[in-house]
Amino acid sequence: MSDFQTTCWTLVFTAGNGGESERFAALERLCQSYWHPAHAYIRRRGHSEDEALDLTQEFFSRLLALNWLQSADPHRGRFRTFLLTMLQRFLANEHDFATRAKRGGSSSILPLDNPLVPEIPDPSESPEHAFDRRWALTVMHRAASRLRAEAEASSRADLFTALSPLLASDPDPGAHDAIASQFGLSKGAVAMAIHRLRLRLRELTRDEIADTLSDRSSVDAEMQELMAALRHHH
Repeated sequence: MSDFQTTCWTLVFTAGNGGESERFAALERLCQSYWHPAHAYIRRRGHSEDEALDLTQEFFSRLLALNWLQSADPHRGRFRTFLLTMLQRFLANEHDFATRAKRGGSSSILPLDNPLVPEIPDPSESPEHAFDRRWALTVMHRAASRLRAEAEASSRADLFTALSPLLASDPDPGAHDAIASQFGLSKGAVAMAIHRLRLRLRELTRDEIADTLSDRSSVDAEMQELMAALRHHH
């Protein structure tokens, strides 16, 4: 699995200005990060699941076909803010979408490498917060996938699999003992491994966020928004 090394804004420029094959490849990469946030936003705007899937597909298809990304300007802030604005404009002009015949023959643009599944919308959640929360979940998923790839590259995939459930919360009493016994480690070594993985996950999360910003000095503020988006939902 390759790292997300190209910044989001570079992808946006390629998607807006490259040749057709380069544009489509760049759009696919962007879609992998933003398909679920867009879908969640559309669901919370009151559309059914079938309508939301069609509208999300149509939105990203138009980003490519109509070259909307040419108007994106990295000097004006965060890409997700730009994308949400474009999505709001798209929906404002799509009141009659559900009554139209579905288009056929177009290739599907879906985040195939992202197992996050569509969800039943929370009626207490605003569309904007649904967008932000699914963005946060997608960022965390991509960072966790990179962390797993690093573990696999260093032949520590089995240990990572055992430790990964312990990264998000404090483990139950005895959890360290079981893993220590399984891998022939001390309890202290297990605790240290968890600590290091948590630090690395945070670094990778910051990297993912930095790739969507034109100004890397905004990473701390975006990290705070990410954590707030995750905490707000219960």
